[in-house]
Amino acid sequence: MRYRIFIDGREGTTGLKIQKRLQDRDDLEILSISDNERKNLRARLEIINKADITFLCLPDDASREIAKNAGKDRRIIDTSTAHRTNNEWVYGFPELNAAQKDRIKGSNRVAVPGCHATGFISLVNPLVSLGIIKKDYPFTCHSITGYSGGGKSMIAQYESNFRNQYFDSPRQYGLTQHHKHLPEMKAMTGISHVPVFLPIVADYYSGMLATVSLHGRLIKDKKTPEELRRIYSEYYKEQIFIQVREFEEYPEDGFMPANELTETDGLELFVTGNEEQMILMARYDNLGKGASGAAIQCMNIMLGLPESKGLVIKNRRKENVD
Repeated sequence: MRYRIFIDGREGTTGLKIQKRLQDRDDLEILSISDNERKNLRARLEIINKADITFLCLPDDASREIAKNAGKDRRIIDTSTAHRTNNEWVYGFPELNAAQKDRIKGSNRVAVPGCHATGFISLVNPLVSLGIIKKDYPFTCHSITGYSGGGKSMIAQYESNFRNQYFDSPRQYGLTQHHKHLPEMKAMTGISHVPVFLPIVADYYSGMLATVSLHGRLIKDKKTPEELRRIYSEYYKEQIFIQVREFEEYPEDGFMPANELTETDGLELFVTGNEEQMILMARYDNLGKGASGAAIQCMNIMLGLPESKGLVIKNRRKENVD
């Protein structure tokens, strides 16, 4: 059986990546729209009515317009920020809990997580949901990303021959603490307050490293880093896209590169530090598990296909391969 797929907004970074990942699959037919019709609402809705799955790779307002006008029976995966905390949509992070994958499979409306939010949620949600860390813990999250996370305009800035010298160094942003990922970071972990969030963009194309620090004295029934690692390992043991690395399994030189998983779709978790000060790290590709890879993972689940079909997972454990 061949499923019909429509990518609305395939000219953008995420849309192009989804298109590239799907174009060689023999189980899919990619529906297209002419350039002069791609902003025509009626023409797009006609194609959506023919599609088994539609990806929305659009600005928030444009995604809301499509969602409002498309039939409730149309199966839509939205990669924008527009619907991530909307209760009528299912959050597209299958590893969130034991029931999330089934919720995605049975839904017609799935919102793909934000790239930075993916790392924070993967680290914090297990500890909060298991009662290991209280919901009012004062979280801080640092997250470094390659410049592709800023889309076409930022890619052009970084790859320009005439760019400002400031682009040579890492640049912190979200300085007003109103970053668009904060609502989902709070909602999907159940924490009482949004974290202090420090996103950083640096001069490399893709790859992401999200870091959350913990103070041992503030953790219920004080845990060692190795105990936390085992907790993560048990929580994610059935998840083929998330690998929990051994306690001492980090670079020998002590430097954690953020671009190790570029061009892949999985996510690695690390726990380092000591009993008093622990470092939790999630490493992945901002264009993979942080965007297009996550969207395709959700599509596979919704269509009842092998979850990892067409995706790349580095160093998967043999017992977890589809």
